[in-house]
Amino acid sequence: MIDGIYTLANDGVADQLMALLNSIEVNAGKPYPVCVIAFDDRIERVREIVASRPHVTLMDDPEIFGRWEDFSTRVWQTHPSALTTWQAQGINGVYRLGSNHRYAAFDFAAPFDRFIYLDADTLVLSSLEVFFTALDQHDFVVYDFQFKDPAHIFNVQSDRLWQQFPHEQVESEIFCAGCYASKRGLFPTEQRDWLVEQLASGDAELLYMGAPNQSVLNYMALRSKVGVHNLALHLPVSQRAGNSVTSSHFHMRDDRLYDREAALTYLHYIGLSSRLFRAVCAGENIDFPYRELFLHYRFLHEARPMLVGKPVAYNAPPSFSDRLLRKLGLASAR
Repeated sequence: MIDGIYTLANDGVADQLMALLNSIEVNAGKPYPVCVIAFDDRIERVREIVASRPHVTLMDDPEIFGRWEDFSTRVWQTHPSALTTWQAQGINGVYRLGSNHRYAAFDFAAPFDRFIYLDADTLVLSSLEVFFTALDQHDFVVYDFQFKDPAHIFNVQSDRLWQQFPHEQVESEIFCAGCYASKRGLFPTEQRDWLVEQLASGDAELLYMGAPNQSVLNYMALRSKVGVHNLALHLPVSQRAGNSVTSSHFHMRDDRLYDREAALTYLHYIGLSSRLFRAVCAGENIDFPYRELFLHYRFLHEARPMLVGKPVAYNAPPSFSDRLLRKLGLASAR
């Protein structure tokens, strides 16, 4: 049985990908093989990164992607307004269809029997064995606190949501699609066809258009009655830790983060634009939460850039001169 790690990337997140791979190398607990799933065809730098690392491979198989793109398209064709809304916004087809390439980890042609998927804007900070141990007893394992915010998973205004999924299920099984562990073949073709049929019969109104890949993956797991095991609800209280960059109370020790005395398993820089990471890696002195930790892992094997000028907060309002230049079309927002 092969256990491995997947992530999803293109050249736009190459710096984050390097930081993630370095953090896996140092902290994952075992030399897990890693497969980088191509978000799209902008992968020149990604190919170079993969080629330089013996345990890392690239998945860019159009046949595998085609199966899951077709599924994603059929899913959103059942929705009463999604495709027309996105078209009005200049989006042809499914919004961020490349994000759904992460579903390829479930494909029978995928390389790993069991896997953990991590978004590229993530750092691994402790052993991942806790996920794989849980997979001995469960088919789907997560570790986050997304259950506190179901409005970013499903359409909570839909009465059908609470008829289909009891409150206690929504409040314990929904998850962030940036980190989950599961098994190859969990959603075979016939199961995917059945899910599309359920969506077409009215379930499509449950989906949240703002995060399509995340909403659909949650629907797939909950509607299929997979049983989502959330470590944040099952680990001993003393071992539970947060994972989101939006939490300001973590403290760093020995290049790792701690939530009180519990070590973080991973840190997800969710909500921070990839432009911030590219700019900092190019020497711009932009400050953002846990920046030093990111820089440590990004430049683990090479010299860090000299940051120029005084630090500027990533969310600082633009200066008057910047606003004027943007209004005149002479400068663009970061």
